[in-house]
Amino acid sequence: MKKLAHLYLVLVMLFLYVPIFVLIVFSFNETKSRSVFSGFTLDWYERLFHNEIIISSLVNTIIIAVLTSIISTILGTLAAIGINSMRKVPKAVVMNITNMPIINPEIVTGVSLMLLFVFFAARMNLEFGFVTLLLAHITFDVPYVILNIMPKFKQMDPHLYEAAQDLGCSPFQAFKKVILPEIMPGIVSGFLIAFTYSLDDFVISYFTSGSTSQTLPITIYSMTRRKISPEINALSTLIFLVVVIVLIVKHLIETRTAKKNGTYKGA
Repeated sequence: MKKLAHLYLVLVMLFLYVPIFVLIVFSFNETKSRSVFSGFTLDWYERLFHNEIIISSLVNTIIIAVLTSIISTILGTLAAIGINSMRKVPKAVVMNITNMPIINPEIVTGVSLMLLFVFFAARMNLEFGFVTLLLAHITFDVPYVILNIMPKFKQMDPHLYEAAQDLGCSPFQAFKKVILPEIMPGIVSGFLIAFTYSLDDFVISYFTSGSTSQTLPITIYSMTRRKISPEINALSTLIFLVVVIVLIVKHLIETRTAKKNGTYKGA
């Protein structure tokens, strides 16, 4: 039974990752063939970095992802602190409302935000572009930050804050020296997840972007509607590597925190 379980796991992993590895291999293919590997080359990566449309979209995507992550982390942390101080029933209600954007299909969120921006565009001269993209990304990233921070409050002794004040700390000092270090792993995890989701999002970005500001996924989509260039393979490979690095960093931070707290269960 154990061997069968291992076989099933291997098959699932192959199903998930073989297409990605094929894409990576063909990003180094000498020709545009998508079925025959005719030789190794880095030409597609060179062409990729000379493609002004892709580079412009990439820079725009990174700027939006970084700003979104910072703003979402600040708002999500403040919201998590406020939610944690609530009583049981209001806290449960607010958490359910907070989780709705996560459960809600992205297309519903995207269309809703588009209609909201159209409403304000007619009254406040708001144009679809960088600002609407940023606001949309913050909207769907904040709940993920809250979701990462709230478990840290549950793991923490609820009397630590009061104890710090009894020992002479001001409310701000108690938060800075006691609460913040305890929830910091959740804040970092929330930041990394917000960055990853912002970098990866397509559906919501598609409905809230404008002609003057587009993200990389939208640019890739517009390119794939024509004949697919191996530059897309090269670009997808780089995106995959960036996401893997972010996940490794997140894992190392969580492992280090677990070792520090004595809760690490690894080998």
